[in-house]
Amino acid sequence: VTTNGTSSTGTQECAGCGKHITERFLLKALDLYWHEDCLKCGCCDCRLGEVGSTLYTKANLILCKRDYLRLFGSTGYCAACSKVIPAFEMVMRARNNVYHLECFACQQCNHRFCVGDRFYLCENKILCEYDYEERLVFANMAYNPPSIAQLKRHTSHLPPPLPGGARPGPGPELGDRRHPEGHREVTNGHHYPP
Repeated sequence: VTTNGTSSTGTQECAGCGKHITERFLLKALDLYWHEDCLKCGCCDCRLGEVGSTLYTKANLILCKRDYLRLFGSTGYCAACSKVIPAFEMVMRARNNVYHLECFACQQCNHRFCVGDRFYLCENKILCEYDYEERLVFANMAYNPPSIAQLKRHTSHLPPPLPGGARPGPGPELGDRRHPEGHREVTNGHHYPP
């Protein structure tokens, strides 16, 4: 779509309404001239001159990008929730996996990633740094199990369990041990809420 001034040799005929274009500006699309109000998406009626310089045609329809992708674009499935991802939706990718933006989170603890956060793809699951390292520790223990004497020596220094199965942890002033601030690598001011 291009915006042009009217020709000095006369007026152009609008491909949409068939009337002469007497306004100062006109649009040229598909080698035809249009009033700014006449070049619209065949589905949503948005004025194509206002939504960008690209339009799409298919099946005798003139369409905006969103409607073209909605009607004719290929869809995919989210690797986390297995629901359809429409072709016009923004996504996150990790190797061959595609995710809804809201599904791109640690699949162990549901931590939402910020720009610059490290994540790991392990057995086709997205993991935060903490959960990935924890998985490595348990995998190492499975292949190299400690002796009973080593376990007793390490557990003798632990505090007794709390009532109700609660685990001791840092107070709120120390922050969340699972996602310490040092592990984040935010490179711009955008923060997506958890």
